[in-house]
Amino acid sequence: MGKAKKKITNWAQYNTALCKRGSVTFWIDDSAIDAWQCKTHHGKRGRGFQYSDTAIETALMIKGIFSLPLRALQGFIDSIFKLLNVQLTSPDYT
Repeated sequence: MGKAKKKITNWAQYNTALCKRGSVTFWIDDSAIDAWQCKTHHGKRGRGFQYSDTAIETALMIKGIFSLPLRALQGFIDSIFKLLNVQLTSPDYT
């Protein structure tokens, strides 16, 4: 048996809701922007970490939500930063 359907009575509101369904809103907290680059060294030889855990966790959350491959995720995050006029880069896909 199929799903029960509700009768739509307010078509203007329904059409507006359908249009807004594709809207994507992003904001980045100032504390996340400040914590994007890793400021501490791991204490061993070699180059230190470039991105903080916050940056990597944020990137992986966006990857999971939008089902993006890593290279597409890098471009997506870079485009968000460009739109928000934030001078940051996304973690590299490698």
